[in-house]
Amino acid sequence: MSEETLSEKSISAAQEPEPIDAAYAGAIQISVVSAIGLIPVENATVTISYTGDPDSPIEVLTTDRSGQTPTVELPAPPLSLSLDPEAVQQPYSEYNIFVTAEGYEPVLVSGSEIFAGELSLQPIRMNPITTTEEEKKIVIIPVHTLFGEYPPKIPEDEIKPMAETGEIVLSRVVVPEYVIVHDGVPEDPTAPNYWVRYKDYIKNVASCEIYSTWPENSLYANILTIQSFTMNRVYTEW
Repeated sequence: MSEETLSEKSISAAQEPEPIDAAYAGAIQISVVSAIGLIPVENATVTISYTGDPDSPIEVLTTDRSGQTPTVELPAPPLSLSLDPEAVQQPYSEYNIFVTAEGYEPVLVSGSEIFAGELSLQPIRMNPITTTEEEKKIVIIPVHTLFGEYPPKIPEDEIKPMAETGEIVLSRVVVPEYVIVHDGVPEDPTAPNYWVRYKDYIKNVASCEIYSTWPENSLYANILTIQSFTMNRVYTEW
């Protein structure tokens, strides 16, 4: 996946924006595909605005034949904020991404996060008009787990009993292609279950629980922990 320089980006405004200090800017590239067949959507119009000011576009881009926009830089808070556990200021900026394309329902992603010095890859799937009656697909990205206020996680036993089911014990760990995600507390039988690709699930959890600006060894340690926890639940609960 190649990156474009700031001067190569597609801008709809009549004049170039003010230069952005690289120390206080992050980058983003949007990839747009059809929800059916994951076919790249060419010539989609991608409008980027601040989440707090959605009616004032700051970038308008067009996807290429691969369904990708140029890589563009956007303002972001100082890098040091995401590395300071005592920081009270939000360490990332939030943007809305509104996508339209001929033959597809519009898509709005609200709250896409940009960190200083980091490249954000925002995938977007569009529903063909013939397959849905929705006027607009809306995806709201909640505040990051490390910055927002969330209920404490439910404690779990480190060692869990295994039921005697007579199933064959595998000689090695087998990573599943999909995992089932229960969208609610474990005791809520009314919450829906979703089939999610294992790789996508790990990426999504990592994006919610760690900052991409952390040192590489910290990223590896946290991702390995997420994988271990997920596989433990796959084999003991899911």
